[in-house]
Amino acid sequence: MTDLSQFHVTRRWPAQEPSILQLYSFPTPNGVKASIALEEMGIPYEPHLVTLSDTDVKSPEFLSLNPNNKIPAIIDPDGPDGAPLALFESGAILLYLAEKTGKLIGATAVDKARVTQWLMFQMGGLGPMLGQLGFFYKFAGAEIEDPRPRERYINESKRLLAVVDKQLEGQDWIAGEYSIADIAIAPWLRALDFYGTREITGWADHKNAVAYLERFLERPAVQKGLVTPARD
Repeated sequence: MTDLSQFHVTRRWPAQEPSILQLYSFPTPNGVKASIALEEMGIPYEPHLVTLSDTDVKSPEFLSLNPNNKIPAIIDPDGPDGAPLALFESGAILLYLAEKTGKLIGATAVDKARVTQWLMFQMGGLGPMLGQLGFFYKFAGAEIEDPRPRERYINESKRLLAVVDKQLEGQDWIAGEYSIADIAIAPWLRALDFYGTREITGWADHKNAVAYLERFLERPAVQKGLVTPARD
């Protein structure tokens, strides 16, 4: 039987099936990247709900897995050379799982490079900018009287949405074939609805992106991943 006792996180979130991949997450745009990828790739896994409260993400057990106190994180008992591997950062997890399985990362080196560039586009641009937009439009930042922060993130979000929309012209998926880049990007587009920012960003005018998100949400693995781990 696989022994994961070396990972302190298992003291708070015990593994019922330590021989399969352990997922520690919460269904946010970043969190669902991991669960959707696991579902799409058919990797057996055990989900653990880690809420965004300080009692969870800043607990000593979770910090032992991710010192940056962010979900998602994983433990793969069958890591490189057969040794268990702990990993955090959603983009790193997507790349690891894709390379481990050979799925959703392209068939050639050129394909992989193109998928990776769009994954980095989400990690470095789309995700952070839409996240800040949500903060300044819906959450605590909305109380700030100075309009410049909101305007900055509204305008940058519009620019990035236009980039996505243009890239999708004439194709169903962001890098050609369905890939981890789509798993990274689409949940953030979906977040516009949660933030209440579809109208101010002109979402409806981005016809390619609208159709893209609809295609993404129709996938059975996506539907399962969006609600995993299940909230209490």
